[in-house]
Amino acid sequence: MRLRNIICATDFSEFSKHAVDYGVALAKEFSAKLYMCHIIDMSYAAAYGECKDPAELEERIMGDANASLRGSVGEDSIEWEPLISKGHTSDEITRMATDIGVDLAITATHGRSGLKRLILGSVTERLIRTLSCPLLVVRSPEHSFVRSGSQQIKLDRILVGCDFSPDSNLSFQHALALAREFQCELHLAHVIESTMYRHILKSGPEKGQDQHALCKELDEKLKNMIPGEAHAFCAPRTELLAGQPYEELTKYAVTHHIDLIVLGVRGHSLMETLLLGSTTDRVLRQAPCPVLSVRPTGSAPQE
Repeated sequence: MRLRNIICATDFSEFSKHAVDYGVALAKEFSAKLYMCHIIDMSYAAAYGECKDPAELEERIMGDANASLRGSVGEDSIEWEPLISKGHTSDEITRMATDIGVDLAITATHGRSGLKRLILGSVTERLIRTLSCPLLVVRSPEHSFVRSGSQQIKLDRILVGCDFSPDSNLSFQHALALAREFQCELHLAHVIESTMYRHILKSGPEKGQDQHALCKELDEKLKNMIPGEAHAFCAPRTELLAGQPYEELTKYAVTHHIDLIVLGVRGHSLMETLLLGSTTDRVLRQAPCPVLSVRPTGSAPQE
């Protein structure tokens, strides 16, 4: 897995400080260049302080943002560059990521309330659909695989949701690369939804046999995704879950102390349900650890 350019968005809130820790730690691990970005929305300029002269206010905001960015990175020996822009947060981050050609974007799910949720909710959901690179969403410091302050990575267990679509397979490849990099456990999970298997998941002896055959087939498909050499550098596990995908994957992550969840942005059923619309908010807010969303490189942004 090669990460050459990483962009990390911050609004200087406590939540986004955790995203900065991830940016610095991953830049160190992969010897990547880190772009620290802050987007100024002048429509909420009152949140930055009152000033009669708009030009003076903008200049002051720019100066304060630049100083805050430099302070957030500190004295770490990494190659990095501050990026400050004005406009709509998600649009500007997507534009910057595209112009630079970043390999990974990082953001937090919570932002400062006074800045009208700059890095929160709908912004994160839009970034998931518009960024062409993987997006690492940091929800909270709990179950963090980056130690705050030291920026040391301790990634022990990765969970990847699999629905056997091409996009799901892409997310698996990213999860596998990370498992190789950090020599950690890799959990592959498929969620059996009643809406998908309605014709099989019914009562009766014949249906029971069909259910058993289905579970056996799905388990074999999960196992077949794992290349033979993977057992040499990670401990792969396969799991079949049943219910609502976001609920089951979240519960699994909590129970098994998962450090990172990897999901495909598009796909059918599982991925589509997980990472589109209002369900995204549930996944990102309920997961006890960061979530890495992956989409095909060069795919058209979803509006």
